[in-house]
Amino acid sequence: MVVGCALLDFRIFGCGSLKEKRSVLSRLIKRTQNEFNLSIAEVGDNDRWRNAKVGFCVVGNDKSYVNAKVDHVLNFISQFAAVEVVRSRVEITAFSDMPEDVGDIEEGKYLEDYE
Repeated sequence: MVVGCALLDFRIFGCGSLKEKRSVLSRLIKRTQNEFNLSIAEVGDNDRWRNAKVGFCVVGNDKSYVNAKVDHVLNFISQFAAVEVVRSRVEITAFSDMPEDVGDIEEGKYLEDYE
């Protein structure tokens, strides 16, 4: 499993209140979700009406696919006229299969709640 995560700092143009900021971010987040079917949310700078911090995540089974998808999302967001991406940080992490010998997890312990 490969996970690509990005954290973006925005400057929002033409906002005079938190209500206007929420409107701009809501449009940005919904358009991005509809276009790419990914997880995205405002994750910081909640009380600053000219700045925003947004994070998104892409999951797949191929590192090149996840990397390309993250790049497409970044390009899509940077073309949104109401915001300017001031700073971005991207991390792509690969997780291998669970090891067979995990000493602190009892087999079946967590499955009982779902049966």
